[in-house]
Amino acid sequence: MSFFTMNSMQTKEEALNKLKKSKFRSSFHLKEKEKRYVQEKGRAVIEQHARDFVKERLAPAVISNDGKQTPMKGHPVFVAQHATACCCRGCLAKWYHVEKNVPLSEKQQDQIVQLLMAWIDEEMKEPVNVETK
Repeated sequence: MSFFTMNSMQTKEEALNKLKKSKFRSSFHLKEKEKRYVQEKGRAVIEQHARDFVKERLAPAVISNDGKQTPMKGHPVFVAQHATACCCRGCLAKWYHVEKNVPLSEKQQDQIVQLLMAWIDEEMKEPVNVETK
């Protein structure tokens, strides 16, 4: 399955590999607290949060606070959005050639969520230190 097929022929794996080469994007990682949150809530709940955040904060054609709508911390999906350059329409345009000022299609929203969840899944492969609070 291609990622953002309307604008580029990039798979999730290709996108993740490209992001790993960026010093800025590769600097993001889930902290122990965020990993525990994922474990406690479960993957399905985290994915629903991702769907809600993408729909509300990225999908509209015009976003009044574009570039500032995604916090840098506070939720695993927020961290994933910055790590995958899915944090604002500017980053989506730069990294994935997704046109600005056009609403994201359902398919594009789904592809973003799949990329976010793939990144979170990778991060969760590292064991959680249960003694760290």
